[in-house]
Amino acid sequence: MSQSLGNLEETVLLIVAVMADEAYGYTVAEAYKKHMANGISISAVHTVLKRLEKKGYIISKMGGATAERGGRRKRIFEVTKVGLSTLEEIQNNRMKLWEMMPKLNFSIG
Repeated sequence: MSQSLGNLEETVLLIVAVMADEAYGYTVAEAYKKHMANGISISAVHTVLKRLEKKGYIISKMGGATAERGGRRKRIFEVTKVGLSTLEEIQNNRMKLWEMMPKLNFSIG
């Protein structure tokens, strides 16, 4: 991994990766709330998305204008190859650590 990712950056990057073509500020914030059982402000999401784009983990493009958005366009994000390989590296490293974890027995008796 060329640059380190904080926990929030990693989580937002993973959310963008699983959302395919529907990852924009609002949907990322909603997915974060749903999957992390914790809310996050749209401005915080936009800050993280800009940081991830600057680091090269995601790219953005402008989507079409929609009536429900008052004719405004939305910026849609997608994961780059570097972002995907970084997520895979993080997952592999975490799995190695989990495999080293001793089996815990919490049964009473």
